[in-house]
Amino acid sequence: MPASRLVATVTLIVAIGMPALAADAPYSGSCLTKAEQRAAVAANRAISLAQAIKSLREHRRHSEIVRAQLCRQGDKLVYVLTLLGRSGKVVSAAIDAVNGEFHIGR
Repeated sequence: MPASRLVATVTLIVAIGMPALAADAPYSGSCLTKAEQRAAVAANRAISLAQAIKSLREHRRHSEIVRAQLCRQGDKLVYVLTLLGRSGKVVSAAIDAVNGEFHIGR
């Protein structure tokens, strides 16, 4: 691979990855572990990730999910999703883990 192509590829990866990390920043310290997520879903304190994705698809049909986490937001649980749109724009969305209500971030 020529050096210029390698530099372009690395630049693209960094450009895509950095906004995804920044989009999750407000929730980074308060997200549940995988075991806590399973326990919350089993105890009916949260809908499943599949149900959250179904809710997302009703609003943003053409976004690819890059990352999904179940996090605490105050006294509520929300799924924080990092999405990649068709245009390449990275956005964050939150889905209420109790009722599946969708909220777009940035």
